[in-house]
Amino acid sequence: MLAKRIIPCLDVRDGMTVKGVNFVNIREVGDAVELGAEYARQGADELVFLDITATHEGRKTFVDLVKKVAHKINIPFTVGGGISDIRDIDKLLSAGADKVSINSAAIRNPDLIDQMAKNFGSQFVVLAIDAKEQNGNWTAYVNGGRIATDKELYIWAREGQERGAGEILFTSMNHDGTKKGFANEALAQLSVNLSIPIIASGGAGNMEHYADVFTKGKADAGLAASIFHFNEITVPQLKEYLHKREIAVRL
Repeated sequence: MLAKRIIPCLDVRDGMTVKGVNFVNIREVGDAVELGAEYARQGADELVFLDITATHEGRKTFVDLVKKVAHKINIPFTVGGGISDIRDIDKLLSAGADKVSINSAAIRNPDLIDQMAKNFGSQFVVLAIDAKEQNGNWTAYVNGGRIATDKELYIWAREGQERGAGEILFTSMNHDGTKKGFANEALAQLSVNLSIPIIASGGAGNMEHYADVFTKGKADAGLAASIFHFNEITVPQLKEYLHKREIAVRL
């Protein structure tokens, strides 16, 4: 069995890590590069850096930040935010990113997924989907969760896989920042529908939530922010807990 991955997520604004609840009420946490380096020292499997205002404000993800991260951190990391074409992706990968996450740009131009997979390989392509559940229906949103689209979660995830995405990063907007657990039913359904890895995001509040997302939610990786940023749980504590629960992790 492949080891489940623990992935701290660093939402970045102007080089600083920030955190909100339900995509709003943002507050600063600390320097993104230093915080990422600390998680690497603790034994995190991967990191995700997302420029949360890049798409909304029409800016590009900072290549300089990626270079600093690549210089200081020795574990794989994914970068996303404000990416609109192949040139953006080439710059990020050349700067040292291991994978690139696309969200809004992929919905506006689905062919971008095909282009990424063709030019760089599916292993570099992470399709991020921010979705909100209402009356049993999951709708994908763009621009940092600000604008609803006509894309339905399961259909869009399947299309992303067929176009060449190597992973799906699914964030439940209903659960984001609430610390009440992941969207396990939706994650389990994604697992049934897809053959590529699924990264769960939104709702981690304690170690049991991680156990649930790997067993009930069938996720391949669990992403969280505030529980790590505010030292509510450390990566080593979480991995030891999961190991005792007989969930495969890299110790």
